[in-house]
Amino acid sequence: MRFAPVLHSELLKIRTVRSLPGALLALFAVTAAFSGIAGVDGTSDPELDPLFTALSGVVPGQIAAVSFGAMAVSAEYHNAALRLSLAAVPQRGRWFAAKATAIAVPTLVVSLLASLAALLVARAGLGQAASGLTPAEQIRGVVGCGVYLTLMALFAAGLATLLRSGVATLSVLIPFILVVSFVIGDAAGTVVDFLPDRAGQVVLYETHDGTLGPWAGLAVTALWTAAALGAGVWSLRRRDA
Repeated sequence: MRFAPVLHSELLKIRTVRSLPGALLALFAVTAAFSGIAGVDGTSDPELDPLFTALSGVVPGQIAAVSFGAMAVSAEYHNAALRLSLAAVPQRGRWFAAKATAIAVPTLVVSLLASLAALLVARAGLGQAASGLTPAEQIRGVVGCGVYLTLMALFAAGLATLLRSGVATLSVLIPFILVVSFVIGDAAGTVVDFLPDRAGQVVLYETHDGTLGPWAGLAVTALWTAAALGAGVWSLRRRDA
């Protein structure tokens, strides 16, 4: 079977499973809303990074992104749906590529819209504090935010395929994002700069003093994502549906 009809069928699944469009809606709403709140509250901070403040809604918003990626895969393990999918598309690698693309495309579109809305809303709250941001920095932040959230959704999809469970995936990823990066991270030295979430979020800063630059950080996140997807493909090919 050709790739296009497989991709079409996977996109159709995402549209028809109610929780998946809901996760994308939450991604947009949470990212924009929390950035707007940060824009109003951040004007009194003398060490304000206006770009990160304007896009800080990505921190809670990424939970919706990883939930979307994990649930899109875990739905295949309910009621033997994966067996039906693989019966229609015996080439497991092609099916998984279509699944990953069907996750990536809507996530990227919604994430770009969410990051643009977040920037506009937060800039209104920041006022003169954001006046120094250049157009290039703002474009880099919006595009980087969209790419980062898409990579995190795919990272979750790869882990969900490996673990064969959305619950197990979220039980690992959400504490990792909320606890390891923010509670343990600052005490862990430069190692934390290479964690998938912290590395990718460098692109959201106007200036950053860490080990990685904006695009190098996204490249590190992309490597983590590629490893997770590779592990997912290995698991899919080695284990029964």
